[in-house]
Amino acid sequence: MSDKKGRLFIISSPSGGGKGTVIGHIMDTEPELSLSISATTRKPREGEEHGVSYYFITKEQFEELAESGAFLEHAKYIDEYYGTPKSPIDDCIYYGRDVLLEIEVQGARQVMEQYPEAISVFIVPPDMQTLENRLRGRRTESEDKLKARLDTARTELEEKIHYNHVVVNDDAKRAAEEIMEIINKSKGEI
Repeated sequence: MSDKKGRLFIISSPSGGGKGTVIGHIMDTEPELSLSISATTRKPREGEEHGVSYYFITKEQFEELAESGAFLEHAKYIDEYYGTPKSPIDDCIYYGRDVLLEIEVQGARQVMEQYPEAISVFIVPPDMQTLENRLRGRRTESEDKLKARLDTARTELEEKIHYNHVVVNDDAKRAAEEIMEIINKSKGEI
């Protein structure tokens, strides 16, 4: 065990806000950070890998894990389940490693209650049109699911007031640099 406990950094955004891309830039430059991998029941998108992007599991598997208390948090989002396995987070913190938690708004609320010392960052798109363009550009969902994601995003954007920091993702690399400044300041490195 390290003398110093690791810190938990919560990164959220509405669907299409770009959190995955921004976090990718952070992880490319900050290998000492651990990135929590969530479990989901949704199908993988092109380029996503099991155990790297998400743990892709069945609804039955997810429900069993949730029932056993294996998740730090879990939520249903647009007819699919998402959850954060608890033991890897606790292990990292115990052994002094800082953890980035890429998480949607419902789950973030649950984690903030359990870890009030966590530093939270909400990534917002520059505007709703940009968000819609990003979601449409994925070409992964029906028009109905796309509209549901946009409606949910509007509601989620109101949640930004509950986060320690809000970062506009007008450029993913710049947003990543801003988040790294937040992380370093919270650790007393700047």
